[in-house]
Amino acid sequence: MTASLDTIAARVRVCTQCELHRMRTNAVPGNGNPNAEVMFIGEGPGWHEDRQGLPFVGAAGQFLNEMLQSIGLSRDEVFITNIVKCRPPGNRDPLPDEIAACSAYLDAQIAAIKPKVIVTLGRFSMARWFPNERISRIHGQPRRFGDVVVVPMYHPAAALHQSSLRATIEADMAKLPQILEEARREAAAEDAPPPPQQMRLF
Repeated sequence: MTASLDTIAARVRVCTQCELHRMRTNAVPGNGNPNAEVMFIGEGPGWHEDRQGLPFVGAAGQFLNEMLQSIGLSRDEVFITNIVKCRPPGNRDPLPDEIAACSAYLDAQIAAIKPKVIVTLGRFSMARWFPNERISRIHGQPRRFGDVVVVPMYHPAAALHQSSLRATIEADMAKLPQILEEARREAAAEDAPPPPQQMRLF
């Protein structure tokens, strides 16, 4: 039986499976539409997220909101979470054991939501599906994994640190409506009943 998002979030908030729980103000399970067609997965909560218990509420989150608006989506229509659910100290990169400790929660969220498209934001979430790849090489290129299409993108924070990446990130995001439409068509084709068998007349 698939756990509900509320059940998963409740487990995340009391989780002690890695050292990050010792320093958190709030765990950040994620939020958004439980029936979202598009799921965004970042790297880890930052200072603002740790204080509010919500993902992408700082400057990178504002940029993400702007990009969603530019393609006709709102945060209420998508689901946003991170590879790790507690803030790494000093906003450092998440460690392999921390990612591993949180992986079951992410698996459960994906199973509960059943998104058509997953957008990975940054190299750590990208590595879950594209190990040993370079984000500079594959960003914006969708690939199907079973029932879901995964689109690797730069983290919105990258544009804040390196302004030359802003146009690249916006261009990748602009492809998302077309990628989603194609994923919808593929899902509809898979769900369609097979054509009736024609009788052969001898």
